[in-house]
Amino acid sequence: MPKRLSTILQYCLFLGLGVFLVWLSVRNIDAQKWQEIKDALRHARFYLAIPVFGMLLLSHYIRALRWRLLIEPLGYKTDKTNTFLAVLIGYLANMAVPRLGEVLKCTLLARYEKVPADKLVGTIVLERLIDAMCLLIVFGLTIITQPGLYARLSDTVFVSKEGASTEQSGGWGQFILPVLGGLIIIAIIAWMIIKKKNFGDLLRLFRNIGMRIWEGLTTIRHLKKRGQFLLLTLCIWALYLTSGYIGFLALEATQHYGFPEALTVLSAGSIGMIVTPGGIGAYAFIIEKTMEMYGLQQSIAAAFGWLLWIAQTLVILVGGLISFLILPWYNKRKA
Repeated sequence: MPKRLSTILQYCLFLGLGVFLVWLSVRNIDAQKWQEIKDALRHARFYLAIPVFGMLLLSHYIRALRWRLLIEPLGYKTDKTNTFLAVLIGYLANMAVPRLGEVLKCTLLARYEKVPADKLVGTIVLERLIDAMCLLIVFGLTIITQPGLYARLSDTVFVSKEGASTEQSGGWGQFILPVLGGLIIIAIIAWMIIKKKNFGDLLRLFRNIGMRIWEGLTTIRHLKKRGQFLLLTLCIWALYLTSGYIGFLALEATQHYGFPEALTVLSAGSIGMIVTPGGIGAYAFIIEKTMEMYGLQQSIAAAFGWLLWIAQTLVILVGGLISFLILPWYNKRKA
């Protein structure tokens, strides 16, 4: 299958999944619930969007600073503004086509900072590995502070409250994991058939992936500013967490929730942003089901999920579009 056609099919699949999750999010909202959403939004503290917007923008700037630390061992010191603008443009491109942002921001930085693009790709891979490790830590903290949380979340997502017995709920929660495992096995078998690979090729693939992950993580030891790198990483995730907590304060129905719930929203929402391009549909749906698990009314939970998604998306849309305009002007002026 041609690579371009494969990319298009993959994008259509995930976009279709996002549209499906949007439908799931709104299908049970009747006229009365729409009125409840309107009432909740009418009394919402929209001015809190300003600090949330600022925190998310700051997290992207700190991410740019952290990226510069990964580039320095290559023998290049990139301009902070160029790196920041490239990061924002990359986020914007990822909303349109998955993984396009990584390629585009490397290309832009290579053009304006004269850094070989292939070397920059290695830093992006390492950065993604570090983010994956951080997300695992967030999951771990969520489980430690709230034992049994993900089992309840699974039941909340896959079981309708109307007419679902406790026995059925437990059955669904136990059923979904084998189904997901079966889908993964089917995907692996399909990959082996299409690529004409055998079991030995599959083992070598997993071994190579493991070796690359290990090599990527061990390169952190060669950073001259490891303490600064870890501090910047901590600041990024702390800003994510705090912005979610401030989001609770925007609605009267959610203002009593605290940082443990914000930690759950951060971990669940991170999955939503990965599942579909820009998190469309998936982010709001997962946040809705997460907040329902905490006893929040379904219509308000849906509104809260969409509010958080809109806030994050606006930061990327506004920041990315402005960066497209500023980047060539800034470098022309600097030259």
